[in-house]
Amino acid sequence: MHSTMCTSRLYGALVCGLLVAAATSGNAMADGRTLTAQDYAQAERYMAYNTKPLVDHAVSTVHWLDGAHFWYLDHDASGDHYLQMDASSGKASPLLDQAKLAAALSKVSGKPVKADKLGITDFRVAADGRDEIEVGGKHYLCDLKGAGQCVDKSTLVKTGKEPGVLSPDRKQEAFIRHWNLWVRDVATGKETQLTTDGVENFGYATDNAGWKHTDDAILEWSPDSKQIATFQQDQRQDGDMYLVTTQVGHPELQSWKYPLPGDAHITMIERVVIDVSAQKVLRLKMPPDQHRSTLCDDVSCGENGGWDDVKWAPDGKTLAFVSTSRDHQHETFRIADTKTGEVRTVFHEEVPTYYESGNGAVNWRYLPATNEAVWFSERNNWGNLYLYDLTDGKLKRAITTGDGNVTEVLKVDAKTRTVWFRGVGRTSGVNPYYQQFWKVSLDGGEPVLLSPEPADHSITMSDDGKYFVDSYSTTAAPPVTVLRDANDGHTVTTVAKADMSRLLATGWQPPEQIIVKARDGKTDLYGLMFKPTHFDPAKKYPVIDYIYPGPQTGSVYTYGFSPAQVDDQSLAELGFVVVAIDGMGTPWRSKAFHDAWYGNMGDNTLPDQVAGIKQLGQRYPWIDLDRVGIWGHSGGGDATADAMFRYPDFFKVGWSESGNHDNRDYEDDWAEKWQGLLVTNKDGSTNYDSQANQLIAKDLKGKLMLVHGTIDDNVPPYNTLLVVDALIKANKDFDMLLLPNQHHGYAADTPYITRRRWDYFVRNLAGDTPPKEYALKPWPWK
Repeated sequence: MHSTMCTSRLYGALVCGLLVAAATSGNAMADGRTLTAQDYAQAERYMAYNTKPLVDHAVSTVHWLDGAHFWYLDHDASGDHYLQMDASSGKASPLLDQAKLAAALSKVSGKPVKADKLGITDFRVAADGRDEIEVGGKHYLCDLKGAGQCVDKSTLVKTGKEPGVLSPDRKQEAFIRHWNLWVRDVATGKETQLTTDGVENFGYATDNAGWKHTDDAILEWSPDSKQIATFQQDQRQDGDMYLVTTQVGHPELQSWKYPLPGDAHITMIERVVIDVSAQKVLRLKMPPDQHRSTLCDDVSCGENGGWDDVKWAPDGKTLAFVSTSRDHQHETFRIADTKTGEVRTVFHEEVPTYYESGNGAVNWRYLPATNEAVWFSERNNWGNLYLYDLTDGKLKRAITTGDGNVTEVLKVDAKTRTVWFRGVGRTSGVNPYYQQFWKVSLDGGEPVLLSPEPADHSITMSDDGKYFVDSYSTTAAPPVTVLRDANDGHTVTTVAKADMSRLLATGWQPPEQIIVKARDGKTDLYGLMFKPTHFDPAKKYPVIDYIYPGPQTGSVYTYGFSPAQVDDQSLAELGFVVVAIDGMGTPWRSKAFHDAWYGNMGDNTLPDQVAGIKQLGQRYPWIDLDRVGIWGHSGGGDATADAMFRYPDFFKVGWSESGNHDNRDYEDDWAEKWQGLLVTNKDGSTNYDSQANQLIAKDLKGKLMLVHGTIDDNVPPYNTLLVVDALIKANKDFDMLLLPNQHHGYAADTPYITRRRWDYFVRNLAGDTPPKEYALKPWPWK
């Protein structure tokens, strides 16, 4: 559901293919091709690891060093180039001596490092003037101006290995050890214990959302690096999840706390503020809070950790936070006094379905200097910003109004009273999924569009709010990256213009953006369609629907440029038309659109998928509606099996990976947000029955493959086994593939599963014969 989903592919003899085709469709029998290894190699040409390196100067991410300088990675046929730009002059220069760094890293690591493939993930100038560089998860201090020497930073100071959260002044980092919170001095490695009463399953800052459980500490440092806001997390009465490894001899038992929907006891948090120098813990004067977020299904939503719904005042005297109810229908804005622990409730928002504070980031802000708060709400059916008075909790005004969503607030300048935000659907005639960039005053007035191009914009602002780097693209046009003035959006300089001529030379073609009507016959749905590069309009092509039903995201990875979206083009290359449609119930559109099937997760956007594909079949004579397949991972795996059971005469072949087939067997926060709290009726039925795939498995008619990792700690494999048990009891034929010792993402097994999935559709949907045991290239990260 939440972690990376990996794919799978392929399955023959000609006779077997024809027999399957006969059972599937008469059209398939007419083909009966035998595919070769060369056919599969042609498909593999369009995997991301082959296409992405062929796009030159596709700069999409930059890293600001200070208000006037940023560094970025540029790439071309000669390799990777690390550059830095002076925003005031618009001039770019090498970030560092790559040859000297490669030699130094090779020496310190004992492994050869290529100058054109350094793999730098972080860079900054250390206090002593050396360059601090992160490569492969390790931090090095490098003198590149002199002899060119690097030292592994971890060897300089002998200290614990627990992952830490760095303080704003970069002098300390906080970490968890034995359920208590500690800090270590970065320079000396000296460690100090801050809490002493943490015990097993009632520890400080612990990161356990059931589906996610790490050693990271969840906390927020005060701006002056003197205090820490965190919690003591009570899981002592939570239910356990169990998995076992596959090995010779006794298996290893893995167990951890994993609450489920309807459980009487779920994870709770007790909020605390810690004075670091005094090692004093102040418990806020309020009852325990739910382990919930205004945005996601963990209290830490972002990739870089942090506690999203907690904001410090600049002076550290107060702390604002939002409490979310178990069902996500009640949000309470509170302010705590960090000296006394007193908590004041300021205002409250209640919604009939679920509240979210944005898309991609928590959007509320705390402005203590003026006693105000910026608040995000979908109260007018769209995601807009509102200004509240923290003195009395009253609404002062709407900051943004009208149709279209504020998706992500990037910066609020309290002095100039300006908000910069990304938004969608706010410009008439522009694809409603294209992110654009705006600024607006806290005091009212129309928002100013700072990125006018009708494209998807990725934005990185400087810390001081003077500049932003804008990388914009469409599915057909690779990114143009420019430096812009944050006041009026004018272009200061061009950072890079992507060149995809090497990619086009392979025969690559962009997907086609499609628009179809939803189940209601009125609402526009957007999606992508992939056709073979050798497409022949005189032929009939089977259709494969790649699905992720939401509700937290959709089937289309991006409407911006991507040289490969999952493996949709590769699969199309084998003789299919592949579609991805963002149906109702997925985000980025109106609140009503997103709420379309709240409380009925068995919907899975399937009525929209069927309606959309039928329209495409009527629109294009080369689409064969008698041969429709479907596949997905996680939520898409759930939707795939659901489609095969609920629409057995429409979907003929399904490949279901790691599906959460019954959310009563998935972590509590996910389902209780989208389906509601579990209610059991007098007759034993529940409001969750409609989403349980095992209850309709008896309706299977087509070919279904079920795939799951045996130690999937996100969606436990028992979800798939519930469906397997029901299929057996219904005397249904099906296929199953279990991946020993694999998690929710399939890691080193990904190429194998990808190939097997290709085989499965080639054999069972197209009626063709795949080459035997074609070996896909191992993924680059393995």
